[in-house]
Amino acid sequence: MADIRNSQFLPEREFEFRIDDFERIRKLIYRYAGISLAPIKKNMAYSHLVRRVRARNCLSFSEYLTLIEHGDQAEMEIFVNSLTTNLTSFFRETHHFEILGRHLQKVAAQGGLTRIWCSAASTGEESYSLAITACETFDTLSPPVSIIASDIDTNVLTMARNGIYPKGRIAKLTPEQQHRFFIEDADTQPGFVRVRPELQKLIKFTRVNLLGEHWPSISGSFDAIFCRNVMIYFDKATQYQILKKFAALLREDGLLFAGHSESFLHATDLFHSLGQTVYERAGRAYRMGPDRPPDR
Repeated sequence: MADIRNSQFLPEREFEFRIDDFERIRKLIYRYAGISLAPIKKNMAYSHLVRRVRARNCLSFSEYLTLIEHGDQAEMEIFVNSLTTNLTSFFRETHHFEILGRHLQKVAAQGGLTRIWCSAASTGEESYSLAITACETFDTLSPPVSIIASDIDTNVLTMARNGIYPKGRIAKLTPEQQHRFFIEDADTQPGFVRVRPELQKLIKFTRVNLLGEHWPSISGSFDAIFCRNVMIYFDKATQYQILKKFAALLREDGLLFAGHSESFLHATDLFHSLGQTVYERAGRAYRMGPDRPPDR
C-alpha cells in the first residue's frame, strides 16, 4: 500500500481534495466558529462537505471553498452546520442535573426567577432535560425558571424548537417522566413523541456563535450556564476568551457546568472547580452543601 502521509493528495475520491484544501477548511472553521479541526479529521471533513460541493455544482473542493472565502454568507452557515458535531442525549451526565436541582432550590429560596443558559443546545435534549429538572424540583409544569438555549447550527435549532423525537431517544427516562413530559397525538408521526408545550414555554431558542465578538441575544445575568462538550473543540486561548464572557454573565453564586473531559486549569483566575466539572466564579465562597462533590 502506498504511503500517503507526505502525498499532496488524499486517497482517490469523487472530487479533487488536496491537502491545502483541508488546511483552508481548518482555517475557515477556526476563524468563523473557533473550532480547532484536528489533522485526523480529513476524512470527516470530506464526507461532511462533499454533498455541498455537488449541490453548488463545483468541480472541486477548491472551487467550493472559494465561494465561502469570497463572502457567500448563506453557504458559510451551511458549511459550519456541516462540520458541527451534535452528539447529545437526555440527561447526559446525570449528576449535573442532580446538582442543578439543589442549586435551583437554593436560588428559589432567595426569591425571583432562576435563569439558565444552555449554550450548546444541539437538537434540544439538554435544554429539555434542564426544563424537566426544573419541573421536578418544584413539582409543577410552570416552575420559576427561564431557559435560553442556543447553538451555532441553525438546522439543529429547528429540530430543538420542534421538540419531536423518536421514542428510542426517551427510552432511558423513567416511565413517569415519559408520561409526564412527552405526548403522542395526531400531530406526531408513529414511533415519535414530542415534548409537552409547557416545557417548550420555558425555553427560548436562539442562534449564538460563541466565537462572536458580541452575543446580542444573550443579556442579563444567569444562575447557571451549561457549556458541555464544546470547549474541547477550541484551543486554550479561545476557551479563555469565552470563559471570560461567561464569568461576566454569571451571577455571584452562579454555576458553570462543563463536559466530563473538559478542564479549565488555564483559567483559575476566572473559575474555581467544585468537582465533577462544575465551576464557580473565582473568589467565591459558595458551596453546594454537605453533599458537595470532592474536587478532582
